[in-house]
Amino acid sequence: MCRSIKTLRPPVLPEEATEDDIRAAALQYVRKVSGFRAPAAHNREVFDRAVDEIAEATRALLDGLEIRGAGHARTPHTAEA
Repeated sequence: MCRSIKTLRPPVLPEEATEDDIRAAALQYVRKVSGFRAPAAHNREVFDRAVDEIAEATRALLDGLEIRGAGHARTPHTAEA
């Protein structure tokens, strides 16, 4: 149905995850859990809201993780308008 969600934190991902990386992971998660690649019109709003909420939770998780030995501090992600 969909590709695997990849790890988004260093050192697995050599650079900091981009907003596109975070959004793609959230979309893959919602697709897997819902069983829909693309929702019907009557489910679009709840599907899109779930992707937004999971992307935000993912940003918070990545921003809060302490990566020991990474040699650099994480810079918080900012939501794009």
